[in-house]
Amino acid sequence: MDISKYKSQERLLLAVDCIIFGFGGKQMKALLIKRGFQPEKGKWSLMGGFVNKNENVDAAAARILRQLTGLKDIYMEQLHCFGDTKRDSAGRVVSIAYFALINIAEYNEQLTSDHEARWFPLDKIPTLIFDHKQMVQKAKERLQQKVANHPIGFELLPVKFTLPQLQSLYEGIYESPLDKRNFTRKILSLNILKKLAEKEKESSRKGAFYYVFDRDKYGKLNHDGIKFL
Repeated sequence: MDISKYKSQERLLLAVDCIIFGFGGKQMKALLIKRGFQPEKGKWSLMGGFVNKNENVDAAAARILRQLTGLKDIYMEQLHCFGDTKRDSAGRVVSIAYFALINIAEYNEQLTSDHEARWFPLDKIPTLIFDHKQMVQKAKERLQQKVANHPIGFELLPVKFTLPQLQSLYEGIYESPLDKRNFTRKILSLNILKKLAEKEKESSRKGAFYYVFDRDKYGKLNHDGIKFL
């Protein structure tokens, strides 16, 4: 096999960057870190790193996420390839972006402080290095498209949740208010929620019933897809 064509090609670096979305109960947020090396050291950045020689990009994304945050086995999806020739001032770097969904309340204690990780509301994202702001915007658009056809939004919620909490989540994703009656009717019509006898009473005197999702029906809906909202 003639591999001379391979040897004559210029080399470049392949990186992965992770847009981590979380829901704190009222707002959608993104997890950012202070970059620990040059160029742009000390500035806000997405979590990322380089792909190793004997590693596929999905494995690299999972490894980098685990190393920087301690998180594993969470929802993560490949987003887009960013390959502008001047996107990184240090050299020719192509980045494969991923977005991940986590429940802030469940995972916050695992987040390492070594990289000064901090949650930012999506409408208050600070200036980011390179093209990371573009990555966040594209991830927001993909998430909005995705939740319209698949119930992946539940990845951002605790095991049991109320319908007002669920509505707040979708309003956070779409950055727009939703009609309560229509939202409730649509969600319940999907028949993927189980109503519990327990109520959440911190938000109101009357309280709101907790729900959990039916894993089997949820899994089928997520696989087949549906017009969710």
